[in-house]
Amino acid sequence: MATPSEAWVLGLKTPKRRAGSSKVAMTATLESLLADRITLPQRLGKLSSIFRTARPFRHIVIDNMFSGAVLDRLVDEIPTMTADHWVHENDDHLQKYNLRSAVELGETGFQLTALLHSAAFLYLLSELTGIWQLLPDPYLQGSGYHMIPPGGKFDVHQDRNTAYDTGLSRRLSLIIYLNKNWKPEYGGQFELWNSDGTRQESIVQPLFNRTVIFEIAAGNYHGVPRTIACPKDRSRNSFVVYYHTVGVNGSTEKPPHTSIYAPSFYGQNKSVLRKMVKDLTPPIALRALKLVIKRKK
Repeated sequence: MATPSEAWVLGLKTPKRRAGSSKVAMTATLESLLADRITLPQRLGKLSSIFRTARPFRHIVIDNMFSGAVLDRLVDEIPTMTADHWVHENDDHLQKYNLRSAVELGETGFQLTALLHSAAFLYLLSELTGIWQLLPDPYLQGSGYHMIPPGGKFDVHQDRNTAYDTGLSRRLSLIIYLNKNWKPEYGGQFELWNSDGTRQESIVQPLFNRTVIFEIAAGNYHGVPRTIACPKDRSRNSFVVYYHTVGVNGSTEKPPHTSIYAPSFYGQNKSVLRKMVKDLTPPIALRALKLVIKRKK
């Protein structure tokens, strides 16, 4: 039975090559098929090596992968800020807006999504990441436009491991940043943390036409914990797509979960409450309370 790579090459009816060259044939064919739609800074094999050996977990950052003119039009199509277009997520761990439905996309959004969901792009992602039989989500549940307003954030977390309704396993996240002239002091850096969620390991600035692709898996902690401090008339914008498989490595028994926050972010609510109590309690009362606690020890 043909391997995925060989099946792809056979399906494209590429010219016959010497034994052992099907991998080269496939990557060359993929790159030529997508050459007028995306730009890769290096050959696919090299990019795959970067992805698979990245730390703290498998990921890659690619600048100017897509046409700047296309992304300019994509920005122009961002829906107006009304409840009809956006889901507002707002709790102690995150404050952001997500596109409500894929049908809210404009023409450029539809075209870009069609590219990101195309067979050629899926095969490219599989060659890049080593994850085969990837499935897109045409409904863009939880993906599409993401917008974090001034004062917003998304604490460090592991992504949910299943799609919302289908039960498919989430395997990859692709994020295209849409922020022109974004300054470091605006915050909003994408942070990658170690496998137990206790230490930041890497930072990605969310610059225009910068794409991040990373594996969704247990221990892959990431987030945007630095509060957005951009001007009031701006926000931190991105376009996100998730990719799935039927189970992971043939297994479908892992229990589904939503976002799991890093240990250092679990007790934030108590810390905030403790600070509020301290700020509101008269100093004399605080001293008396501390004295009582000390005597009980």
